[in-house]
Amino acid sequence: MVYSETVNSEAKTNKEWPGWYYEIKAYERPRLRAAAVQILNSFIPYFVLLGLMVYTVKKEYSYFVTLAVAAVAAGFMVRIFIIFHDCTHLSFFESKRANRIVGYIAGIVTLTAFDDWQWCHGRHHTTAGDLDRQGVGAIGVMTVDEYSKASKWKRLGYRFARNPLVLFGLAPSALFILSQRFTKGPSLRQRKSVIITNVSILIIAAAASFAIGFGTVLKVVLPVMMIAETIGVWLFYIQHNFAGMYWAHHDEVDKMRVALEGSSFYNLPGVLRWFTGNIGYHNLHHVRTHIPNYNLRRCYESTPALNNIKGLTIRGSLKSLKLHLWDEERRQLVGFAAAN
Repeated sequence: MVYSETVNSEAKTNKEWPGWYYEIKAYERPRLRAAAVQILNSFIPYFVLLGLMVYTVKKEYSYFVTLAVAAVAAGFMVRIFIIFHDCTHLSFFESKRANRIVGYIAGIVTLTAFDDWQWCHGRHHTTAGDLDRQGVGAIGVMTVDEYSKASKWKRLGYRFARNPLVLFGLAPSALFILSQRFTKGPSLRQRKSVIITNVSILIIAAAASFAIGFGTVLKVVLPVMMIAETIGVWLFYIQHNFAGMYWAHHDEVDKMRVALEGSSFYNLPGVLRWFTGNIGYHNLHHVRTHIPNYNLRRCYESTPALNNIKGLTIRGSLKSLKLHLWDEERRQLVGFAAAN
């Protein structure tokens, strides 16, 4: 990714925040009408499509028809997750209570506990771009030196985890279906949110199974979840794993560079941008985490310093699949061959 000289010159250190950083704060203000419209055009189509999938299963249509509907439903599930994401930042509504209520509901739909994920995601924003504080809420990266000095089994494990079939095939389901059933956060509040979410999911699953049959539930829910989860993990991966990105050791981390250069601008086509709730403007999200998704594009287009940033295209983003290690000497992501 190539950033303009204007942006780089304005964001040299943590002490020299550019003027536009303060100007865009106005976009943090939530808009109730925009939030309400997004809830309606996300949740209603999602549940209508689930109902249509049930119909295709019960009427014994070809399962390929069901899967085609599932692909569209998965897009709406991703959109609901973006609403959930904004609610955890307390940015979707002005009201903290409204953010929590809608966030909990969206979290149940997307199998993600509100308070626990809020804590994990907060850690991600705090430690993004920091080579020394990787872990919770992120897809970690090894340096070339760490990889070269690692044991054979550790290198093998890292390669396995970075294999696209694992990262975007097995890992998404393992994360959303299994891992997120257990708390990551240290407090009772986070543990309670996991319990509430898990119990809610069980009650809904039991009621649905009683109404339409357990087999039908699996045929409907599993493909939607698997497609949406894979899309979600891919988005998170490409947001912080791309050519030209910024990493630094803890004492050298520049927060503005982490936001602008350590987070991508994924320049998606309009339809995909809509389904992903403008999350492609991820660098801007890291600059101002309280800008709700429905304000991101307006903010981006009204800020000249950001307009010159060349975003990642879908084709260009695929090159990131070959980047697995951080080369500290060249300050760039490289492939495994660089460690040989």
